Amino acid sequence: MKILISGATGFIGTHLIKRLLSKNYTICAIVRPSAAKRVFNKKVAVYEFNNSTDDLVSFMQKEQFDGVIHLASLFLASHTSENVTGLVESNVLFGSQILEASVASNTGWFINTGTFVQHYKNKKYSPVNLYAATKQAFESIASYYTETSKINFVTIELFDTFGPGDTRPKIFNLLAKIGTSGETLSMSPGNQLIDISYINNVIDGYLHMISLLSKRTATKMRGKSYTLYAKKRVTLKELVKIFEKIVKTKLNIIWGGREYRPREVMVPWDKGLPIPGFHPRFSLEDGIRQTLKDIKTM
Repeated sequence: MKILISGATGFIGTHLIKRLLSKNYTICAIVRPSAAKRVFNKKVAVYEFNNSTDDLVSFMQKEQFDGVIHLASLFLASHTSENVTGLVESNVLFGSQILEASVASNTGWFINTGTFVQHYKNKKYSPVNLYAATKQAFESIASYYTETSKINFVTIELFDTFGPGDTRPKIFNLLAKIGTSGETLSMSPGNQLIDISYINNVIDGYLHMISLLSKRTATKMRGKSYTLYAKKRVTLKELVKIFEKIVKTKLNIIWGGREYRPREVMVPWDKGLPIPGFHPRFSLEDGIRQTLKDIKTM
């Protein structure tokens, strides 16, 4: 199978490509020229996107991809006025250009990546921030393509993720840092529920979706959004306790040392459709242990 992937140099993208290559998929990464050298594997073909939709259409018509996995996005928890253009270009325009070219080249399926922050207070749609609003805007645009073409467009909505090779300032990186340095970290009161998935579970979910879209019954999934849930949810305080138990270190955390963020998600979205037939393999505890083990060997 031949697949075009955006966001190939990101945390999820690098892990996904590694797994797909191990299963003998043919992969092409669509990247900005500035990111072309960051594609880590020589087995991956690279298409440098020059902002021309026409050029992309010609390329995809020539290559005839079976499917597209769209991971690329610009995430900003909060924004300033100077960020608006970048958010719209990255999260709305870029995806629309790839989707236009996918339809024009008769690509079979398109897996989009959504986010739980499109569902503030567990609503069907209420954006936590402008980032979430742009992600929803792209899905609205995609509705036009699913109604006017045969492309099988689906969305996988993700919550928080973790694993080795994650350079983002996420929770486990912060905990690992203060566990080593002994420094103090001020956190919110910690009562918010966390839905966080080990990267191997996330990649399993994408591979499972590819297999579903390869079946004749896949047309029933067109235009739908599916949620990739963790095996269990815990509060932030509980998450820290689990981490402390695994590393056998008491962390210096001041609970309530800072306030909850504006529009903090206290209860993550739980009304989404689960990916049919998908069940995460790794527990939260196993994921943390394996991540710490992998980090030591990197």
